[in-house]
Amino acid sequence: MKKNKITFTIDGFNIETEEGTTILEAALENGIYIPNLCYSPQLKPYGACRLCLVENDDGRLVTSCETIAQEGMNIKSESEAVNKVRRLVAELLIANHEMDCLTCAKNNECKLQEIASYLGIQRDDLGSLRCSTLDLEKDESNPFFDRDLKKCILCGICVRTCSEMLGVNAVDFGFRGCNTKITTFADRPIMESACVSCGECVVRCPVGALVPKNSPKPSREVKSTCPYCGVGCSIYLGVRGNEITGVRADPDNKVNKGNLCVKGRFGYKFINHPDRLTLPLIKRNGEFEEVSWDEALDFIAQNLEKYKGDTFAAISSARCTNEDNYALQKFTRVVMGTNNVDNCARSCHAPSVAGLARSMGSGAMSNSIDEIPDADCLFIIGTNATASYPVIGMRMIEAAKKGKKLIVADPREIQLSKYADVFLKHNPGTDVALLMGMMGVIIEEGLYDSSFVDKRTENFDEFKKSLEEFDLDSVEEITGVDKEKIREAARLYASTKPASILYSLGITEHSHGTDNVFALSNLALLTGNIGKPSTGVNPIRGQNNVQGSCDMGCLPDSYPGYQKVDDAEVYKKFEEMWGCELDKSVGLKMPFVIGASSLGTVKALYIMGENPVLSEPDSSSIIKSLENLDFLIVQDIFMTETARMADVVLPAASYAEKDGTFTNAERRMQRVRKAIEPVGESKADWEITCEIAKKMGAEGFEFKNASSIVDELASVAPIFGGITYGRIEEEGIQWPCIDEKDPGTPILHVEKFATESGKGKFIPLHYRPPAELPDEEYPLLLTTGRSIYHYHTTTMTGAADGLVELYGDDPLEINPEDAAELGFENGDMVKVISRRGEVKTRVEVTDMSPKGVVFMTFHFGETPTNVLTSPAMDPISNTPEFKVCAVKVEKE
Repeated sequence: MKKNKITFTIDGFNIETEEGTTILEAALENGIYIPNLCYSPQLKPYGACRLCLVENDDGRLVTSCETIAQEGMNIKSESEAVNKVRRLVAELLIANHEMDCLTCAKNNECKLQEIASYLGIQRDDLGSLRCSTLDLEKDESNPFFDRDLKKCILCGICVRTCSEMLGVNAVDFGFRGCNTKITTFADRPIMESACVSCGECVVRCPVGALVPKNSPKPSREVKSTCPYCGVGCSIYLGVRGNEITGVRADPDNKVNKGNLCVKGRFGYKFINHPDRLTLPLIKRNGEFEEVSWDEALDFIAQNLEKYKGDTFAAISSARCTNEDNYALQKFTRVVMGTNNVDNCARSCHAPSVAGLARSMGSGAMSNSIDEIPDADCLFIIGTNATASYPVIGMRMIEAAKKGKKLIVADPREIQLSKYADVFLKHNPGTDVALLMGMMGVIIEEGLYDSSFVDKRTENFDEFKKSLEEFDLDSVEEITGVDKEKIREAARLYASTKPASILYSLGITEHSHGTDNVFALSNLALLTGNIGKPSTGVNPIRGQNNVQGSCDMGCLPDSYPGYQKVDDAEVYKKFEEMWGCELDKSVGLKMPFVIGASSLGTVKALYIMGENPVLSEPDSSSIIKSLENLDFLIVQDIFMTETARMADVVLPAASYAEKDGTFTNAERRMQRVRKAIEPVGESKADWEITCEIAKKMGAEGFEFKNASSIVDELASVAPIFGGITYGRIEEEGIQWPCIDEKDPGTPILHVEKFATESGKGKFIPLHYRPPAELPDEEYPLLLTTGRSIYHYHTTTMTGAADGLVELYGDDPLEINPEDAAELGFENGDMVKVISRRGEVKTRVEVTDMSPKGVVFMTFHFGETPTNVLTSPAMDPISNTPEFKVCAVKVEKE
């Protein structure tokens, strides 16, 4: 919403700014320096340091960070009264500050030093002041930053950052008078506090009280995109020589607005790690031998010639660039003659693609990340966003702090549940019943948007009839949630607009995951919360480029841009564009290539940048499938558990060593830039794939660079028709983007849906319980998730020692009542056993998990959680049921 402009003066200069802007903000926007220490643009004004004092028309001194500029104001930022107070405050701060500037990590970046210079304060000026620097030991417990409270000026920025932005409250003011300091609970080291090591306080600290460890100054910076989750944070890589020395958030990017999580800011050590693969490897007599690229490529080409057609398959990577993924799917179809290509979305968000495509015509996030804080109601279900997508979690907390309404539905107590106006703690796998119960209330009480339903939807009557089996008594029994709480949530969501639905793998990784997505789509359609700002159905993608790998056509039923392989017009177009004859049948999905559902028809497999031995369910079956292959190629940056099983291992370049693009959860294609040379003889994934294709005599793989691949993408896929590297140099574009005049599409379904009829389709549903529930032999229900400190199977984060120090294994979280019944205490070693296997781990007793439910992450090879999980699949998307499996737990 546009704000009115006002005009006022500072030191005689006319300043124009928006209504509601503070004097300090207006001054800084216009290049006028007003000294300040406690101000930070993303925090509420605090007015503690008193250095930003200015003189108003009445001659009063006011804090410019707290005072709203008014039309016609006449402000003096420099006057005798202002400078007298300002100088005294600064001198007192400096006198009580450890003055070792030359050896301080903040030298020349310290705001107190800057103010001293601006005010002309000399050491001699401090002689009359009594120094009282506290004698405090430096806290070096955190692996990523140090706390030196001798240099703290009590500006409170760290306290406010941790509270306002993170909602963690790891630090606060403690003690009194001259002994006041920033402290943790019980004044323990920061590592023993609730701190999540995100570094947001470190980058905002104006002095040397919080500084990063071992972070040499870079000689240059390169703008890129974070390689972790689907938020797609814009970053600057610090470079010195051929090493990445640090990561800085891009403050001007609309996705992350200067924020990063612990992985994004500190998890870069894998790039220059000594264990990186540097040469191609061929396995001979059970041992890997280093070979030249020519020998490796010849060996691969000769072997793959035997497996053209449906005996070949490829698994692409959600960690690799769009260009890498485009090249692999094209290779699979053009060179190998099959549509057997899939990616890890099969194991996570395939239900989103299948469900939303059917009901709304597009399987992607309908709205944008920066709209989240402006939604009057957020319905957050099946996602622990503060752990899995921390920057989106920050936006959700920002909304809560602004007084927006939050409905949180999750089987476990998560951080966001503390902010919820309504917390629905439902039994795992009962989402359809919960959501249909809510919709029954909305219709019963006349809270639905009848005008939207009439004009923009279809199949409403059939859907309405299916609600009859979801009376609130039945829903309460199925979900374990009090029916009055369900009624309260329904009323809140339907009556508070705009309302946005945000979800992730807690919705999709079920044997009825697509039904769950249909239910969320029904809810948005019913209330008209679609096609408008801060509304929508928004699946949050787990990996950095899982959206892009699907967009690029790494799916067995779709070419790039979700064009169907069995559509005659579509495949004819691609045959003409690619100059070949294409397979016209839908290929195999990943579970039918490897795992318990493997058909055994695939004999040669090309895996790029994925580690299915750890990431897929019932991983013992995955291992057996890989062992049964005739030929396995693995392309990665490290020797992963999957790579160890390969016949050939190819060294790939990391994201910092190649150009390309990632597409984040909100459909925004953003640049990835080469910052350093690839380590050893590693190459960009797309280059490797293209070299194999050329070795096999194929044409159409002579790409000169990554940008030429995007140019080809734009020519074959209409939704990317207007995207070029030139257009996304500064900021990414959200598809669909049809031509170069199209600015992109921040919000989908504004005027019509991308369905055949142009209308959103209601889907009738029935409740189906999870495929495997606890019984007498396996009495506990295991559900899985992620830790804030790690990414997927730790291929990258496991190479950052600090992240492993913060979270080094996958413990079994268990409710105190269950622990007491089983005789477990915190830290006990146990065996977790399912019908498929067992793992040994330690117990962590916590009330985050409800009685009867245990929880594990799946990051570490030492505790391969997915040995336990169920391969039961959603019948539509074939996504496995990671979130529900029956286990028993025994003392080790």
